[in-house]
Order: sequence, then structure tokens, then C-alpha cells
Amino acid sequence: MDTPRMGIDDQLAERMSMAEQHEYLRAKLSRRRVIRGGAAAAGVAAGAGLLGSSAYTAYADTTTASRASGQLSKPATGEVDGKHVAPFGRHLAFGADPKTQFRISWQVPLAVKKPFVRVGLKPWDLGKKIEAEVRPLHTAALTSALPAVDQYYLHAALDGLRPGTTYYYGVGHEGFDPATASAFATIGTFTTAPAHHERFVFTAFGDQGVSYHALGNDAVILAQNPSFHLHAGDICYADSSGSGQSTDTYDARVWDQFLAQTETVASRVPWMVAVGNHDMEAWYSPNGYGGQDARWTLPGNGPDAEKLPGVYSFTYGNVAVVALDANDISYEIPANYGISGGKQTAWLDKKLGELRKQSGVDFIVVFFHHCSYSTTTSHASEGGVQETWVPLFEKHGVDLVINGHNHVYERTDAIKAGAVSKQAPIGTTVHSERDGIVYVTAGAAGRSLYAFPVADSYEGHVADVDSVDTYHWTKGGVKATETVEWSRVRYTGYSFLAVEVEPAPKGHTAKLTVSALAESGERIDHFTVARTAK
Repeated sequence: MDTPRMGIDDQLAERMSMAEQHEYLRAKLSRRRVIRGGAAAAGVAAGAGLLGSSAYTAYADTTTASRASGQLSKPATGEVDGKHVAPFGRHLAFGADPKTQFRISWQVPLAVKKPFVRVGLKPWDLGKKIEAEVRPLHTAALTSALPAVDQYYLHAALDGLRPGTTYYYGVGHEGFDPATASAFATIGTFTTAPAHHERFVFTAFGDQGVSYHALGNDAVILAQNPSFHLHAGDICYADSSGSGQSTDTYDARVWDQFLAQTETVASRVPWMVAVGNHDMEAWYSPNGYGGQDARWTLPGNGPDAEKLPGVYSFTYGNVAVVALDANDISYEIPANYGISGGKQTAWLDKKLGELRKQSGVDFIVVFFHHCSYSTTTSHASEGGVQETWVPLFEKHGVDLVINGHNHVYERTDAIKAGAVSKQAPIGTTVHSERDGIVYVTAGAAGRSLYAFPVADSYEGHVADVDSVDTYHWTKGGVKATETVEWSRVRYTGYSFLAVEVEPAPKGHTAKLTVSALAESGERIDHFTVARTAK
């Protein structure tokens, strides 16, 4: 959907980059303060306040400049006993090496003292205590309908872990210790990646938000027992409409609802996110990612972690995963167009080349928000992706591309150079080394659904068509109409991907068995990607 404006006049916002929107909002708030007689800025005064911990002091002193400007907040006045404050919204992520590195993040509703994580190999023995980093986030009252909001996000880095090991953990702070009987029920688990290749499952979708359908998808995802989950952008929709109108509102509290909703899965399954257009939040920073940087700790091994926090890679077993920020190359929604100055694409070319040569990596999966290939009447295909990244995917033999943005399930035939290289009906096997790349749109995780210009066609209800009249976005936000033959499976319903990875001995055939499941658990599509194991 369109870029969040947060109270900027819609006609003005259409001409503004994300950095210009950020500057406008900050200046607007400053003018409002002057008019009100110099009232103090809520939440930006200096001082550690209730946090009172070295974690907060270090963050404020050394990280403010490198993180998004203006996102730090002053804790509320008046001390609250920590025993009355329970953590929530736990979400896990991998570090750069899933065998040895995990990141634990969570939230508290009020500022607390000395937050920490306890970790151990038994739930009754959480002997390792690790200090947490505090990333407070202040959101001004951007419209008269919403109050100012202060949020407190906490993060702990766990390094030097044992491969293939299940750990128990609990998050706490002064007055709330997960090792005590009163808080013992809050203990969670996670399992590091195995040292050697084993069968595993991962799941994926985009465009979730907060809804009953989002909850339904989470429940079915948890039943797959995935090793990790990929969220291809448009995470919570704190900007509820994203329509680019002056009536748009931005409610930061929706993030609290989202993280609480997702905790059932994300507290035990690494929740790896890419950024979408709804995740550009202009208030926090010139690039719009200050809020993301406060809420998530991602591997940070991309080309420019400060500008592009959602660009990174990790390898789990024989699968390498690459997350990209398609806002950087989007013709449709250009608020952050060109933000990396070409660095992301150069990094992608280099990274894919390294991964394809890397011993033990059989499959490369790339995920990002804007669609490479889709035929919906809402967004269809992103020409910036087709022109800039698809040639690199083909050059380096990417095996599977997962997108969101369009709130449907759609899957292509195998594609080379924009055309069908092999038809891939439901249940088919694509040998990616010779047949080309299958592209999947999995954007039906919970938000309102979109429509296709032709009938749905999915497992048990196949209605193949020879071609579809659709369009793709070109420079200047112009739609270029086209007729395509690659749309193979279409499903207008809530759904997600479950991918079963089957490694194989060197010289034998390794497989990705990709299934699309409706929120009911019904399978709506399946196909296999095969490649000779290294």
C-alpha cells in the first residue's frame, strides 16, 4: 500500500522522500511547541530516569548518533516497583551464525531497572545472566486523535552457543526474575541450528498486521514446528491505511498489539523480518527505519546496517537466506528510492556469488516485500525488482524468491528472462539449475485480501488460463500494461508457506518441498525445487 504520511498533507507527501517527510514532521512538532508557549518536549529530556542502569547510559551515550535521531525517550516520572511490571512481546532472531548466535528481544510497558536475560540448559538452572540493552522509543502526538506514546524495547545478544542445542531462557529486570517461582511460567526455549545438515522446515509470509486471521495463521505455523520464520515486510500496520491521505493516522501502540499477538510463535521460533512500505515510519528517522531499529535485532551483516537494517543474510543447514529492502528500488512507492546509492544491489551481486560457491550451501532463498511477479489488481509486479535484481537472481542461480505486498497467494511457473522457461503445475518438480526460478507471493498473512483479474486456481480447484492481462510498475510510478503467461497458482484467501528442506549426500538430489497452507491447514499448492547437493 502507499507510504504512511502521519498527518502530512497528501498532495505534499506525494512529492516528498522519506527523509523529507521526517524533517517535515519534526519541524511541524517544533512549531506546535512554540505556539503552545514553549511547552517542554515530551519524552526527549536527558537523564536515565527510572531505567537507572548502565545499559541505558551506554545506549544513550554511544548509540544515539548511529541510531535514528530522536527515537530515545525519557522514562515516565514516578518510580514503579519492577515486581508490578511483566515483560511481553518476546521475539527471537538469529545472529549472523544460527549455530552459535541468537538475539532475544522483548518489551515492557513501563521503564524498569537493570533488565536482563537468564539462559541455561535446564529450565530450573538458568545460571547465565546477560545484561540487556534498552532502546526506548518516543512517538509524539502526531495528530490530535492520538496521544504521545513511550515504548521500551529490550535486547540481549547470545553468542558462543552450542550448535544443535535447546536452551531455556527467561527475561526479567529488577523486581521480576524468571528464575523465581512467581515468574517461572514465563520461561521459553530456542534451539540453535545443527552443526551438520539435517531435515528441517521453515515458514514464510508477508503483510500480517493484527487480526483474527493473523492469529489463525500463527497457530497453523506453530504446528509446523519451523526452525525459523520469514516475514516479508508490512509487519504490523501501525499506519492502518497507508493511503497517503491527510486523514491517515499512525498509532505506535499497534506494535504492542502485534508483538503480543506474535509472541506465541516468535518467543520460540526466530522471526526474521524484511521491511515493507508500511514499515517506513517517517517520524523516527530520515530513512523511516528508526522504529524498526528499536524493535528488532537482525544479523546486521548487510551493506549498511544503519541505513538498511532489513538487509542481511544467514545460512541454516544447506539453505542460505538473503533478506532485501525493496523500498530502495521501488518504482511504485519511491519514498526511499535509491536510499542505498546502489550499495545494496552491489552487495547482493557479491553475496549471491559467494553463497553459490560456498561449500555446504545447496539452496539460496531470497525474500523481500515488493513483488517480482504478480497479477493482482492492487499492486501487480514491481518493475524496479524485475530490472535491478531479477538478472542477479538468474546470474547466481537463486532457487526460490518469496514476496509479500499483494494480499493473496500467487505462484509462478519457472521463469527465465521474464518468460516461462518451464510450466510448473501443482505437484511438479523444478530443477532450478536448468529450469529457472519460481517466484511466490505469500502476502495473505492477515490483512484484508486483494483480487485477481482472473479466476483463482489452486489445489483441488484448478482453473488454468493461458494468459493474464496485468501490469508492472515503471519509473515515475507509471503502470505498463502487459499480458503474461507465468501465473500458475492463484488463491484469494489467508495462507502462508511451509518449506521442508531435505539435504542429500554430495552428488545426490537435495530438495525444497514448498507447500502453501490456508489458515485452516488445508494445502492449496505444493511443488518441489531440486538441486544437486555439493
